[in-house]
Amino acid sequence: MSASLLQRWLPLTCPLVIAFVVFLCLNGPLAAGDAAPPEKIARWLQPQQWERDTDGPVIELGEAEQFDDMHIFAPCVAHLDDEYWMWYCGSRGKVAKRVFRLGLATSRDGRTFTKHAANPVYEFGDGKHSILTPTLLRNPDGSVLREDGKLRMWFSSTHFASKKGVHSLYESRSDDGLQWSPPGKPQLSGVYAPTILKMTDGYRMWYTDVSSEPWKFRHARSSDGVKWEVTEKPVMRIGQEWERGRLFYPTVVYSDDVFLMWYGSYWSEHDGKTAIGFAASKDGLTWHKNPHNPVFGPDPERPWESHYTTSGCVMQLPDGGWRMWYASRTKPPFKHKYYAIGTARWKGLDK
Repeated sequence: MSASLLQRWLPLTCPLVIAFVVFLCLNGPLAAGDAAPPEKIARWLQPQQWERDTDGPVIELGEAEQFDDMHIFAPCVAHLDDEYWMWYCGSRGKVAKRVFRLGLATSRDGRTFTKHAANPVYEFGDGKHSILTPTLLRNPDGSVLREDGKLRMWFSSTHFASKKGVHSLYESRSDDGLQWSPPGKPQLSGVYAPTILKMTDGYRMWYTDVSSEPWKFRHARSSDGVKWEVTEKPVMRIGQEWERGRLFYPTVVYSDDVFLMWYGSYWSEHDGKTAIGFAASKDGLTWHKNPHNPVFGPDPERPWESHYTTSGCVMQLPDGGWRMWYASRTKPPFKHKYYAIGTARWKGLDK
């Protein structure tokens, strides 16, 4: 190229180069979800017809003076002893001073739940820190995994009335799901809504990084589920047109040799509402978002879930279908951070 042509070409291309570099810095390489997915992934990136199959919520706010009479969210469901056990977070009081404790409810069919008489079954213990977004150690397929006969539960915790706002990852263990050990030392900071699977190569965690805006998803590995090594780059950021503000509440399962993730975001087309998207990955690091997102959203005909449907848990059923439990919120003003827990079912691929 001649010097004269180079002088004319550089002013035109430099802004494009700079813009491209900025894009990569903010969003990561194009290959991380933007390249054409392999066939194994592509078959999962189709519309999902989730159907609500209950007339009302499966869990509602508690009666006045109960621990969950104002806010209720974050269902964590496991199939134990031929029953569905749901641990959930509930609290009382105004939003700024809320302290969440852990409740338990059980069901024979995953649709009709009864709260446990001993609720709340767990709390942080200092009257300040909340138990948030609990998750159990699971096999790759999402079934519960006991180690040395014990359930392992991780949760995020923060002191809402404090100005620091730091969310940290803690762990507790239990023989029976009712009596839990006191929280151990914080394992990792900036963690919210984790999912932890024990794979053949160790423990793997996906979580919402809330250490800075906008919230995004990160991945970490561990050999013991206590000391975590965080992958350098986030594994997912806001990118699709429907997503706005933040990503949150990833729930991950490994099925059909593919990592599957359902996650939440604010819904750009509907101010003040959230919805649930879906993504798939071969390695758990490079995710391909479903072009048909969001796959599930609020129902304006149901007042208890007219604006929010996030903070969910997804389980594959024996017939190959899927069931989701999710938290919901009513219309503004948002007196309740979350108002009820609902459920929906999807028949799955090719059905």
